Amino acid sequence: MKHILALLIALTAQTAWAEILVPLRTIRAKEIILATDLTFKQVNVAGALSDANEVVGMEARVPLYPGRPMRPGDIGPPAIIDRNDLVTLAFRRNRLTIMAEGRALGRGSEGEWIKVMNLASRSTVTGRVNADGSVEVK
Repeated sequence: MKHILALLIALTAQTAWAEILVPLRTIRAKEIILATDLTFKQVNVAGALSDANEVVGMEARVPLYPGRPMRPGDIGPPAIIDRNDLVTLAFRRNRLTIMAEGRALGRGSEGEWIKVMNLASRSTVTGRVNADGSVEVK
């Protein structure tokens, strides 16, 4: 009986009515979210975003529909690199730096790992996207 009561209390606490953010219009994937695209709604949804400061300026990772809750996985930082962009590859070890030109095989924002084809060798490498749009190969 104690376990059932504890479960009911936990479920009730997780699904309390709260003010969450919802889009005012359909926001397509890869679009940047603006403050004018959002409004608040009183609903009973666990895990939905409720702080506009965490959403404005982010990029939609999936289509967002009017009136529907947004979850943390639905948004992310804007991509710096798009698929097929030419990028600078950088390999650094101690005082040695090797730079090469590559073609992005995916999209990525700062700090994300993407695959890039080295144009000189035609080999595929994985690297982390830097703020300047270059890719650091590890």
